[in-house]
Amino acid sequence: MLMEKATTVRKEWSAVVDSVVHEKPKFIKRTRDKMWFSNFETMEEILKIYTFTAKKFIEDDGSVTLALNEIDLVENGTDEQAARLELGEAILQYSADYYADYELYTHAPNRKGHIPYIFKALIMDNAKEIGDSVECQDGKN
Repeated sequence: MLMEKATTVRKEWSAVVDSVVHEKPKFIKRTRDKMWFSNFETMEEILKIYTFTAKKFIEDDGSVTLALNEIDLVENGTDEQAARLELGEAILQYSADYYADYELYTHAPNRKGHIPYIFKALIMDNAKEIGDSVECQDGKN
């Protein structure tokens, strides 16, 4: 693999950043550590295949509950649009909490698989957009 040495990257930081932003990602090696450095557009493209899906339940009072499949989050709203916004906000908040305590979350076996969804939400950084992107399927009450 084409690895650049960390010492070279450090010495040529501005040129490396310009290259990553305008040309292509970089693979960087520091001793035994290997890293990948890219811009948001590349990450968005990579994460495009990850979608948020939810089961939709119509409650007895007419409200709508959305249960996210990828992460254990459930939100309720007066209608589907309100529930989507609530779920988008919950996804974004969970993602911020996950990132803030990244080492803990990524070492929990039941949460490690959340990583691509966390980064997708953090890059989107808009609760309404996240909620609107959720693909809903009818659930059974």
